[in-house]
Amino acid sequence: MALSREQMAQRVAREMQDGFYVNLGIGIPTLVANYIPEGMEVMLQSENGLLGMGAFPTEAEVDADMINAGKQTVTARIGASIFSSAESFAMIRGGHIDLTVLGAFEVDVEGNIASWMIPGKLVKGMGGAMDLVAGAENIIVTMTHASKDGESKLLPRCSLPLTGAGCIKRVLTDLAYLEIQDGAFILKERAPGVSVEEIVAKTAGKLIVPDHVPEMQFAAQ
Repeated sequence: MALSREQMAQRVAREMQDGFYVNLGIGIPTLVANYIPEGMEVMLQSENGLLGMGAFPTEAEVDADMINAGKQTVTARIGASIFSSAESFAMIRGGHIDLTVLGAFEVDVEGNIASWMIPGKLVKGMGGAMDLVAGAENIIVTMTHASKDGESKLLPRCSLPLTGAGCIKRVLTDLAYLEIQDGAFILKERAPGVSVEEIVAKTAGKLIVPDHVPEMQFAAQ
């Protein structure tokens, strides 16, 4: 069974480490804020100028002026700082972000990412993704393994305009957790109930499958 958006966020949150400064992209990555391990000190950064972003607000906590880069209302934790987007991008371009979590349309075996434009659709621009992939060494991409039409998003080569080249090393999809090394996807974990055969069938790029691929573990709800 494919992972839900919430389960994907939970799995990504396990990659956090104490003291990390983390940028969460738009979409599934924003949910990661709700699953930071208890007792862990992590500072979430939003490129519109917020360091110390908290979980999504309850109805009583909503402040229409407190938003993330995707214009969703958020909370600010104790010790948070609010500043200009210019200072925010100086943090990103200066390499001060320990982990970036991004969504994508496509990722390929060379670690290239396409995340900003689909031909024929009007977009305002690339946004901060180009700076994030250039300024961060540690990036996790979260996305569905295949499109709604069943076409693989894990490719031999991206077909859409690139956001960044050779910058992605880890991908979490709704079916699997994979690493990218030496021109191939390496299958590290699979979603509960998802077979290796299904993952192989839905991965267009070169895929290396170890002898044992463990299932991801999630606490009972």
